[in-house]
Amino acid sequence: MNRLTIQRPDDWHVHLRDADALKAVARFTAERFGRAIVMPNLKTAITTTALAAAYRQRIAAALPPGSRFEALMTLYLTNDTPADEIDRAKNSGFIHGVKLYPQGATTHSQAGVSDIKRVEAVLARMQEIGMRLLVHGESPERDIDVFDREAHFIDSVLAPLLERFPALSVVFEHITTARAVEFVRTARSGVAATITPQHLLLNRNAIFTGGIRPHYYCLPILKRERDRQALLEAATSGNPRFFLGTDSAPHERTTKETACGCAGMFTAHAAIELYAEAFEAAGRLDRLQGFASHFGADFYGLPRHTDTITLLKDPWIAPEQYPFGSGGLIPYRAGEPIAWRLAES
Repeated sequence: MNRLTIQRPDDWHVHLRDADALKAVARFTAERFGRAIVMPNLKTAITTTALAAAYRQRIAAALPPGSRFEALMTLYLTNDTPADEIDRAKNSGFIHGVKLYPQGATTHSQAGVSDIKRVEAVLARMQEIGMRLLVHGESPERDIDVFDREAHFIDSVLAPLLERFPALSVVFEHITTARAVEFVRTARSGVAATITPQHLLLNRNAIFTGGIRPHYYCLPILKRERDRQALLEAATSGNPRFFLGTDSAPHERTTKETACGCAGMFTAHAAIELYAEAFEAAGRLDRLQGFASHFGADFYGLPRHTDTITLLKDPWIAPEQYPFGSGGLIPYRAGEPIAWRLAES
């Protein structure tokens, strides 16, 4: 197959940053996706509906003229989030989830939740009014091996939470392990997961091939080959619990290539193309539309898009870097071929 047309997809997990960085990257997501769930972990976290409304306006201003892309906003859950803020978020019509970052688990998570029991009143209110909880599923404690943080979170936080809140809708974001795949597959109704392109295409060897490769460092970190295979099977299975979420997370080059580099991989420049590579490798290109265009919209209770995009089997070389504020941004596959190309609309 050299040409693939699918209903326009959505990205159910993306980092668009802010200010000049936002202006540099928003167009890539808008070119490919109709909508995207935008993460709230800015340097000044998006903790209120008012802050989300202002950020939404900045995103709209950063888009190319005529863009029909819709930013779906989220709130950043803290130990002190009041339950009535959840009501304001729900009533806004543009906030579609509340993000749980365990404190210290990833970039700009210092204001996250230190103990899940501290936010149970908020979770109860979310369950009552139908607000989704979006979970960064890792335990950040230093005595837990970095490759075991997801499994530990499932056992210590997520599984008990689903029992205590049996009607709470939960997205287990950017899952990375066979354990997480099985957990989501067998969970009660109302539980789904997003899967990134890097976790479908790479295992943890990529971080260390030929030396330390900082641009392959993300959180959750890449895992074993058997985990990658489990993720690929889940994504291409046609199971509606699994859908597209890139977790594209841009960082300026010098903040990656440093003694304490930031976690995150920028994939938005070729996001749907990279998923097409993974699905083609599995012999299941016919299932990409469900994963990319149907299942996430259905889970979030939003209409599927009626327009389409077309991908061409026409390899191209990703740029070595893109402009990013006053510096540069190294994309995934910088200087290397990408097998599929987004056709011009």
